[in-house]
Formats: sequence, structure tokens, C-alpha cells
Amino acid sequence: MHPILIDLGFFQLPTYGVILLTGVALALWTAHRRARAAGMDADRIVDLALWIVIWALLGAKALLVLVELPRYLSNPAELLGVVRAGGVFLGGLLAGLLAGWVLLRRYGLRFLPTADALIPSVSLGQAIGRIGCLMAGCCWGAHCDLPWAVTYTDPRAAHNVGTPLGVPLHPFPAYAFLFNITLYGILAWLFRRSGGTGRVLATYLVLYGTGRFLLEFTRGDAARGFVLGGLLSTSQFIALILVAAGTGLHLWLGRRPRES
Repeated sequence: MHPILIDLGFFQLPTYGVILLTGVALALWTAHRRARAAGMDADRIVDLALWIVIWALLGAKALLVLVELPRYLSNPAELLGVVRAGGVFLGGLLAGLLAGWVLLRRYGLRFLPTADALIPSVSLGQAIGRIGCLMAGCCWGAHCDLPWAVTYTDPRAAHNVGTPLGVPLHPFPAYAFLFNITLYGILAWLFRRSGGTGRVLATYLVLYGTGRFLLEFTRGDAARGFVLGGLLSTSQFIALILVAAGTGLHLWLGRRPRES
């Protein structure tokens, strides 16, 4: 881990922020190439995507505050730390989908083709962002005795995000990176076969929701929030909703040609 990329004393450049911006830039670049190759208005789609990114960042931070609301209510000064934190991705995903739905009419774009063009790049951007999580020490895993366990040692991570130091943990960000980069490959391939129909979006919702639900069992940061009396984490609950929505979209898409 390496929370600070550049430390000049009077100026610190966080590694997470640099990697996050890199992920966003690569996601937008690949989305532009994908849309252009499909004969879509690539510039307009990327312009829309920039607004979606802004909404997604705000949504991720909003859900972070929501799931840890008692902590922030008892100590409002810690809200300043939200600026440094990346937030909860699922909050960003929901906010991004909402932003796309609201702004599509303004940009004169159709929802399903646009979503299909953008959604593979969401997985790419998230995969790169998880490298930032590993460097920052956030989103740490549960206790782990396996050979690939990681042990955090940087006091700045403990100060910034509460990372436990000196204990072997599941490398959850590394798991998430491998999962999301694989998902990106699947979705990019699927877009070339059936992009624009909504199948890419539906597949993403099902696969990401399923994968995220399972990966949550390796998480160790209990402050991320739980529902149903502690049975599920907030992320697992939202993941199940994504799976249901993706399954429903697949079924609707399967009926639509016969109905038309």
C-alpha cells in the first residue's frame, strides 16, 4: 500500500485520487471508441458520461454517509474525511443510472443503446479504482490465513480510513480488481455481438450483482452498514436488487421482439 503518491510536506498527492482519475479517463476513452465503432454519436455519449461520473461520485459519497450515519452524527467533523474517501460504488452506480435516465432526453439519446455502450467501461473504471483502494488501505478484507493475505502497515491509512494494521487480511480490492477486469472483457465482447439491445446492461446487472454479493463475504470493514438485522451488508442488499433488475430486463428483452 502507498496512500500518498507524492509528499512534499506542504503538498500531498493521494495515490487513490490519481488512480481514480486514471480509471475515469480510460473508461471514457474506451466508451468513446466503442460508441464510434458502433456508429453512435461518440462525442455526445462521452459528454453525457462526464455528467454521469459527477453524479456517480456524489452518489458514492452520499451512500457512504448514509450507511455510517450514526458515526457522522456523533462526530460531524469526520464529514471532512468524506472528501478523501472514494465512497460506496453501488451508491455511485445507482446515482449514475439515475443521471443517465434524467439526461438522456436532453442529449437526444436512447437509454438502452447508450447504456450498453457505457456499461463495459464502468467495469474497467471500477477495476482500476480498486487498485487505488488497495493503495489507500480502504475497503479492507476480513481476517485471512491464506498465503495471499495482505498486511497493512502505513499509519496514515489507519488515520485516514481506519485501516487495521499488522494483521493478515483478505485483499478484497485485489479480488474486486480481478472480478471487474474479467467482467469488462465479457461485456466488451458481448457489446460486439449484441450491443445496443440492452443485453449488455442486463448482463452487467446480473453478473456484477452476483459477484459483488459473493465478494462481500470477504469484506472486513464492519462500518459499511448492514440491513435485515445484520443478515446482509448494505452492498449485498443492493446487489440482490441489481440481480433482480437485470433478470427482469433480460426477460423483458426476450418478450419484446414477439410483442412487436
